[in-house]
Amino acid sequence: MTNNKHTSLPQQWEQRWHAIEQAGGRYQYIMQQMKEHGFLVERKPIDNMSPTERERYKKQLKQEAAEQHKIKKDAWQAYKANHIVYLGHGIYWSDDTSEDKWDATDGAKRLLENQLPTFKNVKALAEQLNFTISQLKGLCFHREVATRIPYSHFTIVKRSGGERQIWAPVPRLKYAQRWILDNVLNPMLIHGAAHGFVRGKSIVTNAENHTNSQLIIKMDIKDFFPSIGWRRVKGVFRQAGYPEQIATLFAMLCTESPRQLVKQGNVIYYVALADRCLPQGAPTSPALTNIISLNLDRRLTGLAEKHGLRYSRYADDLTFSLPAEATIDTKANNTLISTLLGSVTKILTEEGFAINAKKTHIIHQGGVQRITGLVVNGDSVPRVPRNIKRMLRAAIHNLEQGKPFKEGESFNTLQGYAAWIAMAEPDVGEALLQKLRQLKNRPLQIEPVSD
Repeated sequence: MTNNKHTSLPQQWEQRWHAIEQAGGRYQYIMQQMKEHGFLVERKPIDNMSPTERERYKKQLKQEAAEQHKIKKDAWQAYKANHIVYLGHGIYWSDDTSEDKWDATDGAKRLLENQLPTFKNVKALAEQLNFTISQLKGLCFHREVATRIPYSHFTIVKRSGGERQIWAPVPRLKYAQRWILDNVLNPMLIHGAAHGFVRGKSIVTNAENHTNSQLIIKMDIKDFFPSIGWRRVKGVFRQAGYPEQIATLFAMLCTESPRQLVKQGNVIYYVALADRCLPQGAPTSPALTNIISLNLDRRLTGLAEKHGLRYSRYADDLTFSLPAEATIDTKANNTLISTLLGSVTKILTEEGFAINAKKTHIIHQGGVQRITGLVVNGDSVPRVPRNIKRMLRAAIHNLEQGKPFKEGESFNTLQGYAAWIAMAEPDVGEALLQKLRQLKNRPLQIEPVSD
């Protein structure tokens, strides 16, 4: 390929592929280049050639073959630079842009009706994301064992104990995921019972559904994000009307395999432990769970209404509640609980999920009823538990007195609690946030107690 200092390498490959298309394809392009550069050798019978002529003729044919190989290799490089070709082991891909039998017959109509962006081909998608084809392929390519992946890994401590594995996308991938979230996922339909990661909803709106309850049943979906594999994610985009190629690329951009870090010598390997699924840390993951859970939410809402219950879901937390005014005796109450648990387990299984039995809680009217961390006893608005507010006020008081942080405390954790309080009790939470801002900005540097 001829180098041109005024154009980038991707641009040169794009120009080369355009020339190949103009010629009618790679074979036609190769023949065209051979003729233009005088590489083609006229075929002659060798029977009447002298040994010298025969040797010269063989050299010419050998030179022709060498030049043809160079042009063929160059054409293949141009093809690869402008096509995906392959996405890794276990990932079906075809560069054929013709419709396949699984395409929605009204795909284009669906995209138009839902005001979703359309793409003529893979190149159009890459351009929309400001990627080259090679960059797009690099972010989508699946490797069972890799020395580098487009995610950084860390853990955070859960409030309930234990650790949560977080896989945060690198900036380029995060940009693509943000674009998909804003332009493709957010316009898609979700159920009204979903409150997690939904614009205009929060832990407060979720808890509001269950105030003044004589009975609350809380359940948890086991391994919510990891249980949603890349093929299921691809199905979301196919159902929306996107063709095979675009749906596959979207799915690959939104998923990654859970991985184990293995060090050999000075090299760290990221070893895939299972199929690609929704990573905790990707901006697209919460929205995809809500879209995929649409039918689940429909069925659980219907189940709740059948038994006179209220239902809501915040991410993987399912909540059912029986209003205080409902008249039901103890025996019927126990029957209701048993029937509900069995039905929910069955529905979850049919929808591709599993119940986390360890996190099923049944709370009667006499106990402290907490939904997504907020107390909902009585008919007042959901509120933050008193012990949390007391703890935060005590921590702020200690800082005002010049005392150090307690173990596990920091401005970030305290501000997190204050922001959480502000969601349910805006005046109280904002006042606490203001105090923390003032303390953080004052000259005195407060250090944690050292061991």
